[in-house]
Amino acid sequence: MPEQKNFIIWGSAGHAKVLADAISMIGGTVVALFDNNHQAFSVISGVPIFKGEDGFLRWIDDHREKKNQVSGLVAIGGSRGQERLNIQSLFRENGLHIPVLRHPSSTVSPSALLGEGTQILAHANVAADSILGNACIVNHRASVDHECTIASGVHLAPGAVLCGCVKIEKNVFIGAGAVVLPHIFIGENSVIGAGAIVTKNVEAGSTLIGNPALAIR
Repeated sequence: MPEQKNFIIWGSAGHAKVLADAISMIGGTVVALFDNNHQAFSVISGVPIFKGEDGFLRWIDDHREKKNQVSGLVAIGGSRGQERLNIQSLFRENGLHIPVLRHPSSTVSPSALLGEGTQILAHANVAADSILGNACIVNHRASVDHECTIASGVHLAPGAVLCGCVKIEKNVFIGAGAVVLPHIFIGENSVIGAGAIVTKNVEAGSTLIGNPALAIR
């Protein structure tokens, strides 16, 4: 498939600005924004915004002849991984390309595997033999060390660190500056608070804070 130059972004807040910067650095252009919040406004000068799935489908209908030349990315972070995955499914069903986005300053090992719609942002690192699913976010200066396995919908906030051989299930959020020690397992839909140090396996649906990280109710 030829390289896509036109992009749409679902989500019109700060993360959309981050994606737009990265897109511009790889020679792309954002042509439309979408948001489920009907009070949202366009955060990118000169780029129109459309509201909800109805607005998206109208836009698709108006651009049906050129939609195979458009890539879609989702600018929704935090613990909303399933929402990112659902929107990517909507993109796919309507014939849009869903690329991996790599900021030019990021480092990704040739042996790493990245799923569709995954975003590797400024100065982030993904090391040897790591596997990331679809719709993951590795935010600014976050680090995924060797042989980590990360399921779809996971978000690593700025400065988060996964040491080697960590396994993370779907839709987990790792807060800014958190550290997960080697060989740790984190169950799906968990949240690791900013600055936490995870030293033990984490059950699904848990929220952990502190050093060492402890579960809270």
